Amino acid sequence: MDIDKLFKVPKLPTGGNKRRMPDLPSAEVLKRMRLDAEGTSSVTTTTTTTTVKNVTTTRKATVEDVDEDEDMDVDTSRDSTEFAPGGDADYFTEEDDEGRFFGGGLTKEQKEILNIFEKAAGQDGVQDEGEMTPAHIRRLVLKFERAATKNQEQRAKHADDPAKFIDSEADLDSAIKALLPLAQAPARAYPELAKGGGAARLASLLSHENADIALDVVELIHELTDEDSGEDALDDDDEDEDQEYTREEALKLLVDTFLENSVLELLVQNLDRLNESEDADRQGVFQILGIFENMLSINPQLANELVARTSLMKWLLQRVEAKTYDENRGYAAEILAILLQDHTANRLQFGQLDGVEALLKVLSQYRKRDPADADETEFMENLFDVLCSALAEMEIKKLFLKSEGVDLMVLMMKEKMQSRSRSIKVLDHALSSPAGSANCEAFVEALGLKTLFPAFMGKHSSTGKKGTKEQQPAQEDTAHVLGILSSLLSNLASGTPARTRLLAKFVDAGYEKVDRLLELREGAENRLRVTERDIEQEKKQLEVAGEEVGQNEEDLWFIRRLEGGLFTLQTIDYILAWICMEDDGVRAHAQTLLARKSKTLKDVVKVLQGFLDSATDEADVVLDENGEPAPTQRMILTELVAFLDAC
Repeated sequence: MDIDKLFKVPKLPTGGNKRRMPDLPSAEVLKRMRLDAEGTSSVTTTTTTTTVKNVTTTRKATVEDVDEDEDMDVDTSRDSTEFAPGGDADYFTEEDDEGRFFGGGLTKEQKEILNIFEKAAGQDGVQDEGEMTPAHIRRLVLKFERAATKNQEQRAKHADDPAKFIDSEADLDSAIKALLPLAQAPARAYPELAKGGGAARLASLLSHENADIALDVVELIHELTDEDSGEDALDDDDEDEDQEYTREEALKLLVDTFLENSVLELLVQNLDRLNESEDADRQGVFQILGIFENMLSINPQLANELVARTSLMKWLLQRVEAKTYDENRGYAAEILAILLQDHTANRLQFGQLDGVEALLKVLSQYRKRDPADADETEFMENLFDVLCSALAEMEIKKLFLKSEGVDLMVLMMKEKMQSRSRSIKVLDHALSSPAGSANCEAFVEALGLKTLFPAFMGKHSSTGKKGTKEQQPAQEDTAHVLGILSSLLSNLASGTPARTRLLAKFVDAGYEKVDRLLELREGAENRLRVTERDIEQEKKQLEVAGEEVGQNEEDLWFIRRLEGGLFTLQTIDYILAWICMEDDGVRAHAQTLLARKSKTLKDVVKVLQGFLDSATDEADVVLDENGEPAPTQRMILTELVAFLDAC
């Protein structure tokens, strides 16, 4: 392969004829080298994009006296492309701080063409956010609307001859892309786009016959609805008192306008018609999901409307069931998790579409293997989060049991893969509240206690082949294990074989489970003590500043106490109270251990009394096997406090 021909660069002289410059060449040497270069250029045969003049070799060299400041200047009176490599128009006009010449890589003719395009872009486009005047915004929107109208007319007139409306389609494509800079100035541009009819016209183009036009609109809406749009380009105009809308208000106005024009339904329809085997369509699907995320971050309550008005939930479930992992599959799981968070109607719809069964099938593959990378790990965690959110509903707990979800989670706990920690969290949600009583029975029947208590004792190895060194379970895992034990003690009926097996675990091995429970209690107390100290310091600072402590501050501090060890301490004392009431040997052993720390069961009562004061009754009344209402948490706490108080 001839490299010189490939890059169209004039051949350099061979090593024998190559002139070597001294370290500090004089002006005379430079002039002489330049004339020599002219001579060699007349005999080159390499084809270039510019015309090279013939220079006679008999021409005599002349040297003129010039100022020292000018001796290195380029001779602009002659065509510099005569001796520039590749005819580079900027080879001798661009240099760095050290005097090295690089050039622009373009011939004179190419540079002129580029300048023509730049001038055209300057007339129709926007170079920077500062040019985003109201008048310019209106011109861009008007140009877009005219292009859309013309394309619609041309398509109607020449429906059977695409060649006659292809030009108008190209104009429409350019007009849509010209609106992308509007995202740089949302406070000024979005109201004009919303009130002027541009947003409505954009929404209508989502159903355009040409999928490429619809994808252009998807890209534009994705940019416009980005919650961070315009943040990096804020200027003084955005802070003027004359500004009618703030950035957030303008963004909300635009989103509301899109919603009024059925943009949700149109976007979901595009999900069905796009073919993800094509790169452009695959990117379009990703951007549609991004639009949903953008809108949900602006208005979280939109989640119910999105599921009720569209078939998005069904599409998301089908997408996460794909055999192989890709970026859009991971994004679909993330959107699914957002839709089910704090939205009861969406959780019930999820159950009606057999979402529990679908997700359990997908998650079962992680029983024997770990995700391949960080992205797939996030995908797996999102699916577990979906289950946890959905299991807040009694109907989903029943579907989870029917689909043998309890059995699958127990198996995952045994395998000790990355899914183990998440399976413990799912079981905590599945067994909670009186509605989880049936799942508690299934858990014991699946030999879940055999796996649960080693996790409680911290006897699980780090995983697999890398070693068998024992490690303490993660703090989050410990909290969920305690939650499972609490649910089992609350929901397993007295005298049943399942409850007897549970209580026997606390008696085995010289009450080592009770020792572990009190060890965890001490750790929770220490963490809570630090949190209380920090809160007291904040209270003193408020008093010094003369500020009153309101209910809002008290609520925030209570949440901090729960996160700082109080919730764990309450759960531990709840378990401790149950097993003390059920077995005299456990109670005596616990009292002995508490006495070593200068504590008694009265300290446990104090914690449970605070738990009782903050507890609320469950909204749903669950009936037991005899048709009687199951005891609520408040009722159980009241009995436990009364018993320990009498000890």
